[in-house]
Amino acid sequence: MFKMLFSFLFMVTLLNSSEMGLNGGSCVLAQEGAVTVSFKAYKTAAKAGVGGVFENVKYTAFAPSGKNFREIFVGSSVNIDTSSVNSNNKGRDDTLVKFFFEKMSSKNISAKITDYLPNKREKSKPKTGVFMVDISMNGVTKNISMQYSFDGGIMQAEGVIDILDFSAGKALSSINEACYDLHEGKTWSDVTIGFTTNVKYELCSSK
Repeated sequence: MFKMLFSFLFMVTLLNSSEMGLNGGSCVLAQEGAVTVSFKAYKTAAKAGVGGVFENVKYTAFAPSGKNFREIFVGSSVNIDTSSVNSNNKGRDDTLVKFFFEKMSSKNISAKITDYLPNKREKSKPKTGVFMVDISMNGVTKNISMQYSFDGGIMQAEGVIDILDFSAGKALSSINEACYDLHEGKTWSDVTIGFTTNVKYELCSSK
């Protein structure tokens, strides 16, 4: 009986100290299912947002599983087919492809996670931090930060890029001209980007 009680108390201590695989805890994490890549662009002087997703996204995991987020995410990458854009408006999607994405040097956008910077844990709150991500678009690669939140097995990250940083002024002018009336003459160069995926965890403290 004493051995059983000791083993139980040891396991509870291990789970409570694991911090999702940090601090030496015994933890198994694995990204599972699809990765959803989203965006929100902005128009008009009031900066009205127009969002959507890409339906054709190829995700390549760096490792199938690991003991913390760094091991399963850093080095992972996505390749996005921009012709698969879906903003829930077929006419708008066709316009985006023709007058924006087709003005780029490549129809694909790629991204790779290069670093992971966790924030200090706060009890009973979602785990948060920053992913550093290389974004490659129009022949230009930029490293950007994406704030993440992990809660209930769902990882969500969001950051902002500036289209002009990717030498895409021609594409921006093209979409602004094509949608001049709808955009009231203003198409913003900053775009919010994000991704969402599920993470399965075992022997981990998710609190």
